[in-house]
Amino acid sequence: MEHVYKSNYKLRMFEKVVLILGGNKGDRKALLRSAVEAVSELGELTLISKIYETEAWGGVAKGLFLNQVVEIKTSYSPSELLAFAQKTETDLGRKREEHWGDRTMDIDIIYFGKRVIDTPGLRIPHPFLTERKFVLAPLAEILPDFIHPVFGKSSQQMLEDCEDKSEVRKLKS
Repeated sequence: MEHVYKSNYKLRMFEKVVLILGGNKGDRKALLRSAVEAVSELGELTLISKIYETEAWGGVAKGLFLNQVVEIKTSYSPSELLAFAQKTETDLGRKREEHWGDRTMDIDIIYFGKRVIDTPGLRIPHPFLTERKFVLAPLAEILPDFIHPVFGKSSQQMLEDCEDKSEVRKLKS
């Protein structure tokens, strides 16, 4: 972990954070580009997966999703990052009408360093990570050997063990 001093002289740490970005409404590629651009404002964008087209998960949404995983190095706190992600979703047209329903953009925190956080408003690592092939495929692409801090398995191992049989297709560009 690197240290950085902010103008208020409070010591802040840089952490590597992994996010999944995705949506199935509107111009999906343009919305993903906008989401990547927005989250890059949080710090240094260190890794970015290819874009994956995936089936909806959870039995509510209907259209195919485009998903992408990014890693950023940031000094934001988990709660600051969550607030930023939710504001970005709203800015990109998200309306929270139906849980797991169709949406323009969803930004979830997958990992925040190796922290384990379990509060009513935020759970990290993401609680459904191991059940979602649409997260695991791009995650294994950019961080195949990263070890889940609770389950002790690598991204690649979790992808291989995942029981989700939905189709996940990596796009060429």
